Amino acid sequence: MFGAAELGGGGLGAEAAVAVQMLLARRYGPGRHLIHHVVIPSPFTNGLSPVLRLLDPGVRERVLPAIASGARTLCFALSEPDAGSDAQAIRTVAVRSGDGWALTGTKQWITNSPYADYAVIFAQVEDAGPNGRSGITAFFAETASPGFDVTGVIPLTGHAGGDTGIVVLDGLKVPDANRMGGIGDGLSVAMSGINAGRLGMAATCIGYAEWALARACDYARTRRSFGRPIGEHQAIQTHLADTAMDIYAAKTMLANCAWRVDRGSAARGEVAMVKCFATEMLSRSMDRCIQVHGAMGLTNELRLEAGYRFARIMRIPDGTGEMQRRTVAQELLRDNLVL
Repeated sequence: MFGAAELGGGGLGAEAAVAVQMLLARRYGPGRHLIHHVVIPSPFTNGLSPVLRLLDPGVRERVLPAIASGARTLCFALSEPDAGSDAQAIRTVAVRSGDGWALTGTKQWITNSPYADYAVIFAQVEDAGPNGRSGITAFFAETASPGFDVTGVIPLTGHAGGDTGIVVLDGLKVPDANRMGGIGDGLSVAMSGINAGRLGMAATCIGYAEWALARACDYARTRRSFGRPIGEHQAIQTHLADTAMDIYAAKTMLANCAWRVDRGSAARGEVAMVKCFATEMLSRSMDRCIQVHGAMGLTNELRLEAGYRFARIMRIPDGTGEMQRRTVAQELLRDNLVL
């Protein structure tokens, strides 16, 4: 539905994508991983990722049908043990090998890597060709090829593990036709998919916050203390009102940002603000809704604690809150952010 029309997708865009993501999250709540990974795929793992527009036409024609149908999935291999927020510090190297490249290095925190059929891999290049260019470059590889090995799976907070892996590349051969963009253009390639990923995270967080608030309101109407529903106590009302205000602010920010993205406007600062605010908002909201439920909020049967753990995770992937604030400040200082 949301893949670019030029890739054969529905081309519905950011506004439609975030609306559907919010509705799904609000309806089903946390802990329903299959819904979110399949119905609304991550732009880095499933479905028609924006980065696929940069593939060689011949390669694209060969791999797109299976990716679009879900028969094949992707992973996005950028982060490394010593290169998370500082992507410029990656040490994986790509050297010329015949008419292609050989990639060597270690990637970490790579979502879907244990299962992916294809990988978008970022490596440092020192090119001895006629242009003599160097820098981080993106490559499209098949994970079944010799030299691609998932050596471990990382268990995460609130999750049994299974989809975030450590990838070791040992002379992985990649044809030059599988290079995505120019030599040294790798970080620009990476950014082409990040807006969609960050907006998707924000939408899911808002939907989960709405889900939690609805349950907190229901509980506040029915649970009684001191002879009346707890929703009549001012302390409980404050938790509910603060959560509603947080949700309304985040939804308004997200709607405006998605509108800008769909119209091709520069929105680097806006996307950073939305990702940061919405993920931190969910942490506050889940905490308040657990408090409204009292001891019941600590039980796993209500799934509020699952939402709380999910919220804590979301403040780190796709750029930490600190990195988002850095981006906002940079855009302000460059006069690129008009509020």
